[in-house]
Amino acid sequence: MSRIGKKPIEIPQGVEVTINGQTVTAKGPLGTETVEVRPEISVKMQDNHVVMSKVGETRETDALYGLFRTLVANAIHGVKEGFVKQLEIQGVGYRANMEGKNLNLALGYSHPVIVEPPAGITITVEANTKITVKGSNKQTVGDIAAFIRAKRPPEVYKGKGIRYEGEHIRRKAGKAGKK
Repeated sequence: MSRIGKKPIEIPQGVEVTINGQTVTAKGPLGTETVEVRPEISVKMQDNHVVMSKVGETRETDALYGLFRTLVANAIHGVKEGFVKQLEIQGVGYRANMEGKNLNLALGYSHPVIVEPPAGITITVEANTKITVKGSNKQTVGDIAAFIRAKRPPEVYKGKGIRYEGEHIRRKAGKAGKK
C-alpha cells in the first residue's frame, strides 16, 4: 500500500493546474509541465489540492499510485521553483566556459567537448570549474547533468574528472612500488 500516493498535492500560489482526462498540466513562472497519468490512477482537484486514487487493487496499481503522485508533485514544484544540479571539475587543465548557450569543456582530450542544452534547460559556469544545470523538469535536469558527468567521470587514482557537488570518490592506493 502506497503511503506516498495517499498524500494530496498542495498547489502553491502562482501555479495553475488543469486536469483534462488523464493529463495533468502545471503552469507557473518557470514554464509548463505536462504529466500523462495511466488509466489505473484517477486524478481529481479538491479545494486547491490534487488528489489521486487507485482504480483497481493490483500490485502494479500500488506501484503506479506512488509513482504518478510523485511525478505530478515534481511537475508542480518544477514550474514554481525549478530543479538544480551542480557539478565540479577537478584536474589540471580541465575547465568549462559558455559559448552562447552551449557549454564548452576542455577535459584533456585533443578536441573540445561541446554540450548543447535542450529547450527549458539553462547551464551556467562560474570560476571555470563549477557547472550549474537548472530547469523545470527534474528528469531532464538529471539527465543533462549525468550526460555532462559522463564526458569525463572521476577516476579513482587521482580523482580527476567531473563529479556532482558533494560526491565522494573512493580513491585507490595505486602501485605499491618495488621492495
